[in-house]
Amino acid sequence: MSKTLVVGANRGIGLELARRYAARGDEVIATCRASSGELDSLAVEVVRGVEVTTDAGVAALRAALGDRVLDVAVVVSGILRGDDLEHLDLDRVREQLEVNAIGPLRVARALVAHLGKGSKLAFLTSRMGSIADNSSGGYYAYRMSKAALNMAGASLAIDLRGRGVAVALVHPGFVRTEMTGGNGNVDPLEAAAEIVERIDALTLASSGQFVHANGERLPW
Repeated sequence: MSKTLVVGANRGIGLELARRYAARGDEVIATCRASSGELDSLAVEVVRGVEVTTDAGVAALRAALGDRVLDVAVVVSGILRGDDLEHLDLDRVREQLEVNAIGPLRVARALVAHLGKGSKLAFLTSRMGSIADNSSGGYYAYRMSKAALNMAGASLAIDLRGRGVAVALVHPGFVRTEMTGGNGNVDPLEAAAEIVERIDALTLASSGQFVHANGERLPW
């Protein structure tokens, strides 16, 4: 039985990932700041009080893991706050950098002791973090935070290769979730299925790549 961790699993894509991994028989540890009825209804271990923006919040995750070694860890946590140049709020920029970039790196640092040869570490990122793909501007904080996450993931892929740990940077698509205000062209269930496919296919040879959930390689 594979041990799978989903960080940020109380709703949306994270919830559907926890559901899908549990349905196929994995031992799933699902973390959240505060749980939801849907998450509590799943046959998973729920770890509450995990806040990726604080050391204490991530320490709660490490305490819950104990001495377990993970086969798969997926970091889903993220926020989206719209902005434009005229109304740019730098506090909101900092908030998104904390949650979307620094938070996942804080989690990765904590998880190193729980990853071994053959383990997989995946981050949900966004093609909005692609510099080459930016043709519409705006969304300064979100784009910056996801570009920073991509760089962190690329470095982690290099630094963890010697341990036999592969790293994935996966754009889930434009998913209909609370974060997107229900807008999008794919449902969380479908997005989760494709994300699991990408993680299942991940090897050391493909570690560090920036990919769409449908398998398309994305430009940096």
